[in-house]
Amino acid sequence: MIAFRKEHEFHGRLVMVGFGCIGQGVLPLLLRHIDMPPQKILIVSPDNLDLALAGRHGVPCLHSSLSADNLNSVLAPRLTAGDFLLNLSVNVSSVALIALCQSLGVLYLDTCIEPWVGGYTDPALPVCQRTNYALREAALALRSKDRMGPTAVLTHGANPGLVSHLLKQALLNIAQHNRLAVATPSSRLAWAQLAQQLNIRVIHIAERDTQLGSRRKQANEFMNTWSVEAFVDEACQPAELGWGSHEQYFPADALCHDSGCKASIYLNRPGASTQVRSWTPLAGPMLGFLITHSEAISMADYLTLGEGANPIYRPTVNYAYHPCDDGVLSLRELAGRNWQPQTRERVLKEEISSGMDELGVLLMGHPSGAYWYGSQLSIDQARALCPHNSATSLQVTAAVMAGVVWTMRNPARGVLEPDEMPFDEILELCRPYLGNLVGVYTDWTPLTGRGRLFSEDLDRSEPWQFKNFRVT
Repeated sequence: MIAFRKEHEFHGRLVMVGFGCIGQGVLPLLLRHIDMPPQKILIVSPDNLDLALAGRHGVPCLHSSLSADNLNSVLAPRLTAGDFLLNLSVNVSSVALIALCQSLGVLYLDTCIEPWVGGYTDPALPVCQRTNYALREAALALRSKDRMGPTAVLTHGANPGLVSHLLKQALLNIAQHNRLAVATPSSRLAWAQLAQQLNIRVIHIAERDTQLGSRRKQANEFMNTWSVEAFVDEACQPAELGWGSHEQYFPADALCHDSGCKASIYLNRPGASTQVRSWTPLAGPMLGFLITHSEAISMADYLTLGEGANPIYRPTVNYAYHPCDDGVLSLRELAGRNWQPQTRERVLKEEISSGMDELGVLLMGHPSGAYWYGSQLSIDQARALCPHNSATSLQVTAAVMAGVVWTMRNPARGVLEPDEMPFDEILELCRPYLGNLVGVYTDWTPLTGRGRLFSEDLDRSEPWQFKNFRVT
């Protein structure tokens, strides 16, 4: 039996915007680990269907949709300096919320940088403006010159979020395995130098979800183990990936950004139409979807030596996501509908009968082969650890709780990303909720088994033999 404890005493008000599957799953964690009365929490949600759950915890609710027209009038009277705004919404601008919080002296955390409704999929917008790169740049532009002010943590769920902390631990594990006498890096530069020393060329955020519901997907229905609306938005965004300095070939439909950090590229096609070969320990080889996520950009940016599109060192970073089987069927149907969403949706939670979520980072290029480090969490473990959660949602909600606690402990750090936070503190808070946290080496590569049935023109150069490559 795990003995849970209060991690922090908070005297302000916590306003939670959005109360979908992640909001419902994180509420008991916040009440478990933060010493504050439930009456000091306020949930603001456009959907009143699940607000009865909040009522059972003694948490008051405000049934309201937020828009650019009413954002300030609804939230500003309910927030004062030292309060906390936890943004778990969709279709509400994260940049607008952060700006409001910075002006009021309010702490902030979200799991994704969201635009206003339609911002992901409006065909009138140039493709580059529909990317997570553009959203990230807009949020980072809110940083003050001295990088101080009320703490606002961007994108701190499972991924993005938790995976940035798993990556740092994985780098240390590989260094230890290779008997490298390295101290734990204390700066961004030192982490990038360690990754370069280990010859990390490619990082996959490799996730395989095997959870299965008792009632299978029906026609014209999108099913998933977390927010359907958010996943459909991501699936329809352009595929994005951090672009490594070693890359020798440039995809035919790839485009570069002409401003900002220039750590990533995007493809002129939806992420859900783009597949990538990846690997997790229990599932083995898989074809994942190259769904755009901001960690692919922030990790690549954080581990860059040099600047811009022509760095001295940068790994290639991308998300390789294999959703639950009904989620895969839902994506196939969505693509067949030319990216017009299905009219019905269902989030799997209580009806999940079996399965797990295997989420981690897969590091390739180092001489030891490939190394996967992450969480293997079953649905039975998740239910035993915290109510109102699936395996997928608990990996997210544990990281949200940890991020909220850290932010409350560090209230004047300005706008920052998970990569800039202390990985060991966050992992310590999350660890009880991650099931089996394991590291596994493998000799698998994306070329394993290729060319067996049909001949292919493959570059079989060992990754550590690649020369630095510049994109022009």
